Amino acid sequence: MNLKLPGQLTYIFGILLLLASCGPKEIKEEEKAENPNIVIIYMDDLGYGDMSAYDAGTLETPNMDKLAEGGVKFTAGYASSATCSPSRYALLTGTYPWRNKDAKILPGTAPLLIGTDEMTIPKMLKSQGYATAVVGKWHLGLGDGTVNWNEKVSPGPNEVGFDYSYIMAATQDRVPTVYLEDGMVQGLDPNDPIEVSYDKNFEGEPTGKDNPEMLKMKWHHGHNNSIVNGIPRIGFMKGGKKAQWVDEDMADHFLEKAKAYVKKDRDEPFFLYYALQQPHVPRTPHPRFEGKSGMGPRGDVILEADWCIGEFIKTLEEEGLLENTLIIFSSDNGPVLNDGYYDDAEELVGDHTPAGPLRGGKYSLFEAGTRVPFISYWKGKALPGTTDAMVSQIDIFNSLAAISGSQERTKDGKDFSQLFLGSDGEGRDALVLEATTRTAYRKGDWVLIPPYKGPAVNKFVNIEMGNDSDFQLYDLSTDLEQQNNLAEENPEKLKELLEEFIAIRGEDFVDTKGLELK
Repeated sequence: MNLKLPGQLTYIFGILLLLASCGPKEIKEEEKAENPNIVIIYMDDLGYGDMSAYDAGTLETPNMDKLAEGGVKFTAGYASSATCSPSRYALLTGTYPWRNKDAKILPGTAPLLIGTDEMTIPKMLKSQGYATAVVGKWHLGLGDGTVNWNEKVSPGPNEVGFDYSYIMAATQDRVPTVYLEDGMVQGLDPNDPIEVSYDKNFEGEPTGKDNPEMLKMKWHHGHNNSIVNGIPRIGFMKGGKKAQWVDEDMADHFLEKAKAYVKKDRDEPFFLYYALQQPHVPRTPHPRFEGKSGMGPRGDVILEADWCIGEFIKTLEEEGLLENTLIIFSSDNGPVLNDGYYDDAEELVGDHTPAGPLRGGKYSLFEAGTRVPFISYWKGKALPGTTDAMVSQIDIFNSLAAISGSQERTKDGKDFSQLFLGSDGEGRDALVLEATTRTAYRKGDWVLIPPYKGPAVNKFVNIEMGNDSDFQLYDLSTDLEQQNNLAEENPEKLKELLEEFIAIRGEDFVDTKGLELK
């Protein structure tokens, strides 16, 4: 059908209604006990069906499930975006990623995406007396756009609120393939300096495209530049041999850093953002997990991540910290099988359904792009249960602010602290969803996807993108799989949602950029 877009809307009351806090009363200072430690465990490309507690796939994830069984399991929990960097930006700032024009999938040389003057979860918690740390994947840019990897790299996590940071430089499939601790590359030999380019190769350096005989993992699309540990990456790198990580040891390496952090003697509570790299590509399980899932490396690294989570929680328990630690578990976006390497993820998936009953996946505007596992756990404090209340990762900021007694709030987020602790209550009424600069709108059980140009299916990753030449309207209460477009038969509902969507998003929602997989 064809529906004419309305003119510029100025419904200020509409914006206020949709963006004003609808959460319960914040916790009063005099009622607030000693602040808990807070840990955010953030997975990378874990789908709604990849966790057995969601009763959708066939993988068994007992340690993730313990969080769900002992905490609050949200069945309508959303990442803010269907891709990595935008979701991580929104998580830490409590702000919709589409408000920042640079919030997109970042190259390894991208400058810091979060402004040093922006409020973030770690900054907010520091003001409440917390020690703050990030361990794992960052992928929010570093430096000011021109980085010398042989000196301290700044600004970075330490400049946006983290006292301590131990991160990979970019992503596991991008160069430079090194770890940074508080801005310094670890293990670097000054006589073998690092050089990085995303434009051209360095003379004499092998690449995945030109030297396939050197590969232990073959590239499918995009990942055909510099070779590190037999794996072709995105981008070109020279030098830094002693500093380069061993992919198969990465999960253990980050786990040890996370465990060491929580074991430190301190008087103040801590906030740890523990960002695992699994099951993002390249999928490189430690040998002790190879073949354990029967689904190839993708299934194996999910089991590896599950083990890491179990070991981390065991450490909290052994240190006497578990009963005073709030854990929030989620994923940055939905699942993808073939994301650039031949690793048999498609061939060996079998009956497992990474997206569960949902349509789409990573990169997609359909539900599987952003609807992900979402759990809050606080042993002895959060009442275990399952809720279909709609919440978003942009709500974590305001909810943690209420729990910690901070007065800071973001305009996009809501305070669902009581929901996180297991109390009954309503979730969000409305939410703007994002995927590769395109946006959609969920209101109640209804989802509106505006018309967007581009292929219906991305042939490289074999995922439905949500693109269509016409409006799409779905009622999730009767059509969770999004198979029945009701836009034609419900023009009034379509008009209602479209007006609300534009009141929040603005008419420039039509200005989008195509997805680049490289």
